[in-house]
Amino acid sequence: MGKRLDLRIDFAFKALFGTHGNESILAAFLNAALRLPDSQKITEVTLLDPQFNKENIEDKKSILDVHAQLEDGSRVNVEIQMNNKHDMEKRTLYYWSRMYTSQMKEGMDYGELCRTITINIVDFRYLSHTLGYHSIFQLYETEEKFLLTDTLEIHFMELPKLLIKWRRGEVNPRENQLVRWLLLLEASEDEEITQVLEEIAMQEDQTLKKAIDEWERVSQDPEVLLAYEARRKTLLDEKSALRRAEKQGEIIGEKRGIMKVALGMIQKGMDNKTIAELTELTQEEIEQLRRQ
Repeated sequence: MGKRLDLRIDFAFKALFGTHGNESILAAFLNAALRLPDSQKITEVTLLDPQFNKENIEDKKSILDVHAQLEDGSRVNVEIQMNNKHDMEKRTLYYWSRMYTSQMKEGMDYGELCRTITINIVDFRYLSHTLGYHSIFQLYETEEKFLLTDTLEIHFMELPKLLIKWRRGEVNPRENQLVRWLLLLEASEDEEITQVLEEIAMQEDQTLKKAIDEWERVSQDPEVLLAYEARRKTLLDEKSALRRAEKQGEIIGEKRGIMKVALGMIQKGMDNKTIAELTELTQEEIEQLRRQ
């Protein structure tokens, strides 16, 4: 068995969860993600082309979200992100609004608009307010906390937080179906996770077995591999660029802090030589501060 595709790469994720023929795999994931009771379990999913986000220049080259319609008309968009661009809350609200309004047709009543859900799976820590790996947001009244409408629903699933809980034994994929589906995304890099999930698939979860078999199949497809490697390189280059930008920002922020300290020293009457020794600023930089 060769190395399987990294399902955290959006191209590979869509190949498994967003491809015609794999609707049962997506339905199983959504049932776990949306915490639906048995009486409301999803049995059919219709894959849709996510045309609604093509206005975003960044996404014109390739649409790699998974966009689907459920039996009751609800729309769901699933996006997986490896790199933190620090804009996820605004990005997901934009996608939600585009997906919600794309339902409207001429002569259609507002009451016909269906529940719209975005699911963001991120391979980085994003929400600092919680240690939980799965956060769900809806529209609530701020004082009494009652729900205005269930039409809007936004999920964040943070893989690093889940992995911490997995290593501490705080989550069990045998007991929690969402845990097993999210751990599947990490399985290409962790043999222990792979072994546990394969055991569950063989013993009790036929849909998970189908997903693992399909994952193995697409991982050996030459055409898929070619496109996958191109996308993987793009994401790695993007990550490197983001790191360089963050490092540059840190350097600029540190410099500004030093300049502020030096300005305070000037205001206290300290001489240039002392300031230079304490801050490592040049004489020219100190003189510029004195002229401000």
